[in-house]
Amino acid sequence: MQTDTIAAIATAIVPQQGSVGIVRVSGAEAVSIAQKLFHAPGSQPWESHRILYGYVHHPQSRAVVDEALLLLMLAPRSYTREDVVEFHCHGGIMAVQQVLQLCLEQGARLAQPGEFTLRAFLNGRLDLTQAESIADLVGAQSPQAAQSALAGLQGKLAHPIRQLRSTCLDILAEVEARIDFEDDLPPLDEDWVKGQLAQVLAEVEQILSTADRGALLRTGLKVAIVGRPNVGKSSLLNAWSRSDRAIVTDLPGTTRDVVESQLVVGGIPIQVLDTAGIREAADQVEKIGVERSRLAAQTADLVLLTIDAQAGWTDADQEIYDQVKHRPLILVINKVDLVEPDALPRYPVAISYLVKTAAAQNQGIDELEQTILATVQLGAVQAANLDFAINQRQAAAITSAKTALQQVQQTIADQMPLDFWTIDLRLAIQALGEITGEEITESVLDQIFSRFCIGK
Repeated sequence: MQTDTIAAIATAIVPQQGSVGIVRVSGAEAVSIAQKLFHAPGSQPWESHRILYGYVHHPQSRAVVDEALLLLMLAPRSYTREDVVEFHCHGGIMAVQQVLQLCLEQGARLAQPGEFTLRAFLNGRLDLTQAESIADLVGAQSPQAAQSALAGLQGKLAHPIRQLRSTCLDILAEVEARIDFEDDLPPLDEDWVKGQLAQVLAEVEQILSTADRGALLRTGLKVAIVGRPNVGKSSLLNAWSRSDRAIVTDLPGTTRDVVESQLVVGGIPIQVLDTAGIREAADQVEKIGVERSRLAAQTADLVLLTIDAQAGWTDADQEIYDQVKHRPLILVINKVDLVEPDALPRYPVAISYLVKTAAAQNQGIDELEQTILATVQLGAVQAANLDFAINQRQAAAITSAKTALQQVQQTIADQMPLDFWTIDLRLAIQALGEITGEEITESVLDQIFSRFCIGK
């Protein structure tokens, strides 16, 4: 357990916004600091898990800093399993900053990013998967991402990982027992070992299959709407986002820069980029916009190549297609309300996904979303039917465990001595332990918790 006391502002601070701001203090001196700074009138008891009403004042001048509430959470019944106090002040900037400064003057130090959660992990309050799930929950951009983070916080990832690690430890114990006490024990049941390894590998692969889903839930998709000027890209964005993010006129080249909109489709956060019409431009400003459009298309996870149903597939469309055809692509034929149903333009047969829209009439948006989800589901990102989704660090550790377990299988197949079996078994056990934090280095902990906000 840590010996020093840390403090930080635990809520987002925005000028003239927010009704409440919280200063959190954790450590051996948390309560004594609160007693020096907080005056609770009357006979309010300073007991754990009680909220006191009163005033924060300067310990020397006795000047009142803020009218506030004080929440006491004594060890071990707290987030960090240390004594924790929270000053619930008025929102804004000045009150919480003054209260934090007083806490620092009374002996606390400013917490590092994620240090409260790090202490919760070090003190056995959370395992590492739960700690990472807290960061995911704070940063969730969709209800599905929040649910996945909550599943991790509830131990739905840690539990199967611990079971797999326990099974590997059991196998290792059986193998090492035969090495150390070969004459006193019956021969090792090799079929049992093979069966246990096959079962563990199957579960490891199922958990690993959630990695792409996890990446989608956490970072989302970047989708670029590209095409010639005046094909309806901005109308498509406005209809899709149900807002007027982009200017829509009959004049080609209205959009001079990349316009962004944030959406959620099927639980997946999507950053939509409405780009300037791609064409040879004489105007210097439009040239910059066109170049940014090309860059957006090259870096997008998915391209919506939009064409005009009336104009058909033009040489300019073909030129744009040649620039983006190596990216995942959906062809959007817009303005279909202005042509006969059997008069739709021809397009390259290599394009697998097609959506017909009349963006100005808000038609075809549902079909567009379903097609985007179809490309995601069929694009090697469909995860197993599990509540949780692993992150990049966890995926790397599980991949290491999978490789080690496969090597054990190969070692058995090659009829190598039992000593060789234990080498990769230990590597698999270590890799699984890195996921929950049972085997972890200080540098990895620093890397994980540095991504947290300071008050968490």
